[in-house]
Amino acid sequence: MNSTPSIRTETEGHVRSIILCRPERYNAINAQLRDEFSAAMDAADADDNVSVILLCADGPAFCAGYALDEYAEAVQTQPAQRHVGRVWDSVYDLRNISAFVSAFAKLWYSAKPTIAAVQGWCIAGGTDLVFWADMIMAAENASFGYPPARVWGVPTNPLWVQRLGFQRAKQYLFTGDELPAQEAAKLGLVLEVCPDSELQSHAMQLAQRIALVPSSQLQLMKLFLNQQAENQGIGSSRLIGALFDGIARHTQEGLDFVTKAQAQGFRTAVQERDAPFGDYGEGVKGKKRKR
Repeated sequence: MNSTPSIRTETEGHVRSIILCRPERYNAINAQLRDEFSAAMDAADADDNVSVILLCADGPAFCAGYALDEYAEAVQTQPAQRHVGRVWDSVYDLRNISAFVSAFAKLWYSAKPTIAAVQGWCIAGGTDLVFWADMIMAAENASFGYPPARVWGVPTNPLWVQRLGFQRAKQYLFTGDELPAQEAAKLGLVLEVCPDSELQSHAMQLAQRIALVPSSQLQLMKLFLNQQAENQGIGSSRLIGALFDGIARHTQEGLDFVTKAQAQGFRTAVQERDAPFGDYGEGVKGKKRKR
């Protein structure tokens, strides 16, 4: 594990901020970030002085997904983990993926209200994380989406339908299309869009306003509201998403994608995947961010 923390926390009044701090990697998710995030959530949930949890991120992007290049390097340097000659172990894969899902879902299952403040990219695994938050505020430069829907992935977060409705969820997951902040607000995916420079202050103002309500009352309200979605089958959809994500990486197209990524690098493979759609890193906004 890297000695440099992936998460830091700050407390202001009754609001605990949990901050992703891998800005040089666009806060890409790895096991260290998962474990530190999980521990920070547990600590905030157990602290009676904390009423609201605010999730933020350093740098130009909230979270650009999983750190695929890091995982590829680990596999190459630790060949024993590749299980050469063995078939795909779906149970092992489900257990591994579920470890990430369980950590991220603490935003939903925390007794306390959770708010996410999103800037820049929030895509792929970033949505697996942030869609668990009770409320999402976005900067004008934010973009959401699940590009692995095009090949090599299925969302492990089951709340796409609850946030977008059936038809819009199908539109964005059948295409993997990018969803800019303004459109996300229009569709109800995010609560509010703020100027980039005002995102953190707006999110904190909302968190502090919510924290004026007694914590016990907030917890009752959250349980009441979340139960509506629980009754729609979030638990079973969460399980299926974790299982299908593993399956999608072992279809012929998924294996072909890995072969290409190993030969050319993940960045090149992703660029070729997204080029026909003209979005994310291959879109106008993405190319501006690369400069």
